[in-house]
Parts: sequence; C-alpha cells; structure tokens
Amino acid sequence: MSIIQRPLILASKSPRRSQLLREAGFSFTLQTFDVDESFPPEMPPEEVAPWLAQRKAQAAAHLIQEDEIILAADSVVILDGKIYNKPADYEEAFNMIRALSGRQHTVVTGVCLLSKEKEKVFAGLTKVWFSELSDDEIDYYIRTCEPFDKAGSYGAQDWIGHCKITRIEGTFQNVMGLPVDLVYAALRGF
Repeated sequence: MSIIQRPLILASKSPRRSQLLREAGFSFTLQTFDVDESFPPEMPPEEVAPWLAQRKAQAAAHLIQEDEIILAADSVVILDGKIYNKPADYEEAFNMIRALSGRQHTVVTGVCLLSKEKEKVFAGLTKVWFSELSDDEIDYYIRTCEPFDKAGSYGAQDWIGHCKITRIEGTFQNVMGLPVDLVYAALRGF
C-alpha cells in the first residue's frame, strides 16, 4: 500500500531518489530514459534543475496510462553563480570538492509531476556548509565513494556528509536528490 493512491512512475536513474521514495512510503515503478541535460547558457542557475526535470518528465510522457503520474527530477549544485554538475573524471571531482571546501553552496532539486491532465514543476532549495577539506581527505573521499554520478561530486549520505557538512538550511533529502516533503504535498494535489 502507498501513501499516494495513484500509480507513480519514477523517471530517474538515481538510486537515492528511489531510496527516498521507498523510505517515505511511496509505491512506484521505475522507468529511465537518456535525456540531453544541456541547458541554455543564459538561463539563471536556480532555474536549470526544474527546467531539466520538466524535460525528463516530458520525455517519459508517452508512458502515462490512465491515472498514472510521472515524477522526474534533477539536482544541481550552485557556488558563486556557477553550476557544478556530475564530474567527468577524478580531476574534475577533485577540483569541484576543493572549490566547495570551507564554503556555503546551494543545492537546487527541480521536480516535475506530469499526468494526462496536469503538470506541476517546482524546486527544493537547500543551503549547505562544508568545513575545510584537505587534499588527502578529498582524495580519500573520491577513491572511497566514487561520486561520479552526483552533482557537485558529493553525496550527502556518504563520508563527506557525515564528516564535513557542518550545517544545512533546507532539507537533507533535497541534498540527497529529492525534496520529498514538497513532492508529497504536490502529489496530494493531483
């Protein structure tokens, strides 16, 4: 039994989004698609994640049957007005974490809920503070946790979150990849 009665399709490859939905009591099926994640360079950084989430949902729209709802999401890390997406390799991951070290950054997770009759696009925003990381700590983290599938090169649920996040404003779940509180409230409106 699910907390939400309508069938839900999660259009995401993120194991963390699946985990968060399961832990929150949602039943869902999983469908993944490859979607071009490029965005217009002039787009304000805070608008990128909801825009990409909407593109992902629309790519899966053909799957919608009867009263099903597609849930798609995208997360970005923003520091000094620059977006830090998934790193391409070790060096890029190292440089991203080095830039975040000892600083506050923002995680924006955009969500799109799409049914046959309705579309809702919204975003969660969380401010995150890291303590300083030494080069050895950054190297340890990358080699141990391999954060190559994570925006900003880190997972809040990994070592770095346990040992180096000193403060957050917003929800921890949003930093993990899904503002579950906002998703639940929005689904109640469908």
